Amino acid sequence: MRGLWIRVRVFWKYWDLLENLVARDIKVRYRRSVLGMLWTVLNPLLMMVVITVVFSTLFKQNIEHYPIYYLSGSLIFSFCSETTSNALYAVIGNASLMKKVYIPKYLFPLSKVVSGLVNLGFSFLAMFAVMLALGVEYRITLLLLPIPVCYVFIFSIGLGLFLSAATVFFRDISHFYGVFIMAWTYFTPIFYPVDILPQAAADMMGLNPMYHYVQYVRELVLYGSFPGMRENLICFLAGAGMLAAGMWVFYRTQDRFVLYI
Repeated sequence: MRGLWIRVRVFWKYWDLLENLVARDIKVRYRRSVLGMLWTVLNPLLMMVVITVVFSTLFKQNIEHYPIYYLSGSLIFSFCSETTSNALYAVIGNASLMKKVYIPKYLFPLSKVVSGLVNLGFSFLAMFAVMLALGVEYRITLLLLPIPVCYVFIFSIGLGLFLSAATVFFRDISHFYGVFIMAWTYFTPIFYPVDILPQAAADMMGLNPMYHYVQYVRELVLYGSFPGMRENLICFLAGAGMLAAGMWVFYRTQDRFVLYI
């Protein structure tokens, strides 16, 4: 308990640094961009148009309000995939800074996830605008969106910590993870309905944490229902389990980072 309290105090001590790292990530992402952060809104909208044109005719009998079906899944999945991909080089990319002064090393991958959370908030504004344009009902359950976002946030922190630590020792992970993300995208029902899958594949879908997070968001946005205790427990345990695993790997290896960066 004392060790946990010390870590909490250290975290608050470096809170300002975390804010600066997040601000830096956002500025670097949109540096020399004419539209700047407006791309956070435009990017999901443009992708929605492309995906809708390609797939809406194919699935129009199965999925009502297809653009929102796609956006509600894509935004939450993209948040996880982009933040964890950015976290890959979070430690390596700040090697020179870590060699000069003491900084809690977990702040670097954490800042990637927090900056992604800021972008996710703006992306949700794009989804709400599309809902208004298409006449999709604003349901009271939209107020509960922070719950699945919190689950995914915790899951992404854990995965980001794990990846950032592992990449220090095995640089090939960055190449493998790009392929993994592509496979993960197709194994998550972002632009297709689950009921088109063979029964064996549909049964395996339950092992995919992002499937549960995507479905959770769609329940709130499209169907106006709040997932039950079982689904909340699955989402929480997936996030908490990944966070615990990521923290364990990170803290077990962080003292050796300086030998490899």
